[in-house]
Amino acid sequence: MRIGLTGGIGSGKSAVARRFVELGATVVDADALAREVVAVGTPGLASVVAEFGGDVLTAGGELDRAKLAEIVFSDPDRRIALERIVHPLVRQRSQALIDEAGDDAVVVYDVPLLAEQVDTPSDRRDEFDLILVVEAPISVRLDRLEVRGLTREDAKRRIDNQASDEQRREIADVVIVNDDSLDVLEATVDDLWWELFGDDEQNPEDDTVSAGT
Repeated sequence: MRIGLTGGIGSGKSAVARRFVELGATVVDADALAREVVAVGTPGLASVVAEFGGDVLTAGGELDRAKLAEIVFSDPDRRIALERIVHPLVRQRSQALIDEAGDDAVVVYDVPLLAEQVDTPSDRRDEFDLILVVEAPISVRLDRLEVRGLTREDAKRRIDNQASDEQRREIADVVIVNDDSLDVLEATVDDLWWELFGDDEQNPEDDTVSAGT
């Protein structure tokens, strides 16, 4: 089974992905791949430098992600330019990992921008048997991002640059609202796993499964 996992920054999507791994799924992390394809010495990094200039590199020749984020989060055109470089590379690499997992595996593709890519060349919804959206109230997300070291202003700007909860719900088969403890979130994921795979006679493609806290 192929599950598309998405959610906004600070929603708790990564915690859901970790729980899926503990339950036996193979998780392909789009954010990790986005870093991999622009690592030092890659064609991806060369393309980014050609587009944005050498100022986006650290003294050690690595991509200065904070500096690049300042550029692309304040200018939608520059963000699109970055996506045109990175998205095809991530798509190619993620597909290779999904293929390697085998047809019998439960593969969870952890992708933050699934809703943002709707009706674009990067739209991958048709590749998944089920799309799972994780969401949380904006105030909760801002608090979590502050703990991570982002200013509240920067955190809100990043949230505003992503799809809305309504846009994500439009593509969702399942929505998990993560506004409680980690234990409650993990129990919700466990319940979903049981609904999908606990009964051999159940076909997940035939039923929309609901879960939430």
